[in-house]
Amino acid sequence: MNRPIVQLQNVHKSFGPFKALNDINLDIRQGEILTLLGPSGCGKTTLMRIIAGFEAPTSGSLLIAGNDAVALPPEKRSVNMVFQRYALFPHLDVFDNVAFGLRLQGVSKTQIKEQVNAMLHLVQLDSFANRWINELSGGQCQRVALARALVNRPDVLLLDEPLAALDLKIRHHMLKELKRIHEETGTTFVYVTHDQDEAMILSDRVVLMNKGEIEQLGSPQDLYAAPESLFCARFFGDTNIVEGQVGGVSDGLADISTAFFSARGAVRRASTGASVSLSIRPEAIRLDAAASDDTSPSHNAITGDIEDVMFIGNRVVYQVKHGDSLFTCQQARPVACIEHAPGSRVRLSWPDEAVVVLTH
Repeated sequence: MNRPIVQLQNVHKSFGPFKALNDINLDIRQGEILTLLGPSGCGKTTLMRIIAGFEAPTSGSLLIAGNDAVALPPEKRSVNMVFQRYALFPHLDVFDNVAFGLRLQGVSKTQIKEQVNAMLHLVQLDSFANRWINELSGGQCQRVALARALVNRPDVLLLDEPLAALDLKIRHHMLKELKRIHEETGTTFVYVTHDQDEAMILSDRVVLMNKGEIEQLGSPQDLYAAPESLFCARFFGDTNIVEGQVGGVSDGLADISTAFFSARGAVRRASTGASVSLSIRPEAIRLDAAASDDTSPSHNAITGDIEDVMFIGNRVVYQVKHGDSLFTCQQARPVACIEHAPGSRVRLSWPDEAVVVLTH
């Protein structure tokens, strides 16, 4: 899974004076699920449309399977796309929707029947071949769209926010189905979403985009546990951000002072005196009832008052006020229960390894 199937080199894309993409360099590996993640307007859909052939780069190169693809029209690329709105033909039944591309290629009737039936089996719609599109649920429509895109056996399958129109439970089910289908076909998936949960569940690697550039590239675990920028820490999962100053650096660890507490965490580039931001994930924070004489901040610990409590099934999220700042703390329970009521005085603490130091 190390050989790149798609290579983008120094890709720029402008729409008039607006720069949608700026110097994109990206290798997409054969057989991986790569997710393009980011807020609206960050350039992820434009990047996908360039790979598909619906947009041409203003400058830069695009190779697909080692071949120059910039001048190739979409139908000549070994790429297929699944759209958010399915783009199915309502006047055709499920079988004919899936068979549409094969017929355009002049595939024989016998082969069409074999390939379409095999694909409907893959997406678990064997008994739906003669159904009309308006007789299907949203999840079933998305499966038909997947089958239609995969039946032509593309090298790369592009998925443009394909689950956005589905409700939460169906989305989670479809994510599992996408992983199963990927494992069974081995096709390279490039998935576009603004939903961080989808990215974490589905991806081998995530490309986090911001203002037309790649902010960070890595596994979901890398982006969550080791964000390299304030934008990544805030966008990829919930976090608490505290401003501080480096007091000293030794062996890659920095001692940091803030207005609330002292801390220590791994740091890459900051030197003594540098201003930094600390990212502390809510689930890394321990919450205990505060002792009556516990009022002053200490190393990786503060006291505060619970301002809000949110019960979310298997976890409880507390918001704790300390001075003018609000800290979020998440407590998981085998059987979730609310142990501390709003107004309670509590102590928050966390280990050194929970502190991610982000330079400005």
